[in-house]
Order: sequence, then C-alpha cells, then structure tokens
Amino acid sequence: MNEHLHRRLARLNRQRLQPGMADAQWRAGLREQSALRELEGAFVEAERAALTEQLDALPSGADAFMNWFENLAETGPGQDDPLFRWLADSASLSQMRWFITQEIAGEAGFDDLVALTQLGLPRQAKLELARNYWDEMGRGNEDGMHGPMLEETARALNLKPEYANTVWAALALANLMLALASNRRYAWQSIGALGAVEMTAPGRVGLVNDGLKRLGVPTQARRYFQLHAGLDVQHSLCWNREVIRPLVSADPSLARPIAEGALLRLRFGARCFAQYRDELWMDPAASPAVMARNAA
Repeated sequence: MNEHLHRRLARLNRQRLQPGMADAQWRAGLREQSALRELEGAFVEAERAALTEQLDALPSGADAFMNWFENLAETGPGQDDPLFRWLADSASLSQMRWFITQEIAGEAGFDDLVALTQLGLPRQAKLELARNYWDEMGRGNEDGMHGPMLEETARALNLKPEYANTVWAALALANLMLALASNRRYAWQSIGALGAVEMTAPGRVGLVNDGLKRLGVPTQARRYFQLHAGLDVQHSLCWNREVIRPLVSADPSLARPIAEGALLRLRFGARCFAQYRDELWMDPAASPAVMARNAA
C-alpha cells in the first residue's frame, strides 16, 4: 500500500462526507475527486486480487457459508491481537491516549457507512440496517448517539485527533470502508465488511474499556466502549441472521463479495494493529519518537 495515496484519499473522504456549498470552482473539484476516486478504485481492486485464491475455497450453501463467516471471529486476520490485552493490562495513560487518538482520527463513522450501504438493498436487509442505524442514532435520543459518545471520550482525555499525526494504516482502514460503502459496485463487500466489524469488535472494545477503567477514566468517558462491548454482540447476531444469511440464501453468488468485504476489513484491521504495535509496543525497543510524544 502507498502512504501518500492514503493520506490524499483521507483528505478526499473528509470532503466527501461534509456538507458543503456550491461555488464556481465545482468543475475543478469534480476533476480532482474523479482522479482520486480512480486511484481509490485501483487500490481496492489490487486488494481484491490478493484474495482470489482464498475466496476460491469458499464453501457453498448458506449454512456452510455462515459457518465460515462466523468462524472469522476466531480465525480471521487480526483476531486476538496481543495489542488489546496489553492495553487492558499494561498501557500507561499516555499510551492509551495515543491509541484512542489514532482510533478517533481514523474513524470512518459507522452510522454514515451503514446509511450509505443501505441504498437500494432488498427489503429485509434494508430494515436491519435501519435498525442498526437507529441504534447508532441513540434511538432518537441525542445523549445516546454513538458518535458523540466517542467525542465525549476525546474531551475527557483532552485528545486532539488530526490526520497529520495519524498512522497511515488507520487512514487506509477508514479509506477502505468508505470506498466500499460509497461505491455501489462494492455494496455487497460493504455488507461483509460492516458485518465483520460488528462480529469482531466487542472483545477489542471491551479490553479497551478495561484498560481505561484500570487507569481511572470515569464511567461517563468510557460509555462508548462499554456500550459497544455488549451491544455489538446483539448487532452481529442480527446482521448475520437478517442480512447476510437471507442474501446468500436468495442469491448464492453474493457469498463471494460478502466474504471478500469481510476479509478486506479484517486484513486492513490487522495491518493497523501491527502499526500501532510498532509505534506503541511495551518493551524497551518501543519507538523513541512515540515515547517522546507520549511524554509531551
């Protein structure tokens, strides 16, 4: 992957999701976006090509496929990464602050990804994505919205997330998720990727919450992590039962792109965790640059 490309795409994606105003320069902006979206497509296609052999071995039939998909929670790339147990048990407050800063800066916005993905889906899948989105929106209660909960964590820990100080693997992960959700040719991949998030996140966010609690961070500032450690378990069960299984049962050809999306998301996540470890690891060989930033 290319760091320069992903930093450029991160800037594009920030513009893509923000409401703007029409101006006389719209043609120039459109040409720039078109060029970057072509590069976006090329990077997604290269990553898809790397999965060809693995996907050729997918089991057939909805039951066998769902067993394969659900097993990714145990055997997929990035699962049981030692980073998260270390965050729970050993990370200092400055190290935890660095980690969460990276996560927030690279956050693609699960609510927006769901909203983009549901466009034109079959009725049953669309309804489940709507229920998921409604949960993300706090079921109509501003205090329960998930995005602001993460912002609350940032305020409590005095974090200042910025793209310029974010490791590029985190930006690449966000770029992948938005590429899948915002291009209808990747709609089924987006369903698989979002399903993989719901299925694999609870254990990780639970460990992050454990680490924050150990470090004395107040409950109010940990709400995002506490909530997702439990709620995403139910979300995953519903996503698999109401979205993925019915889609594959109705059209077995959808198994491959759904599986592809899940594997892409997990592979990018594993790369991100590895870069976090390279920056933050707990032994004396930890990055001097990061140690200096943490001490600042």
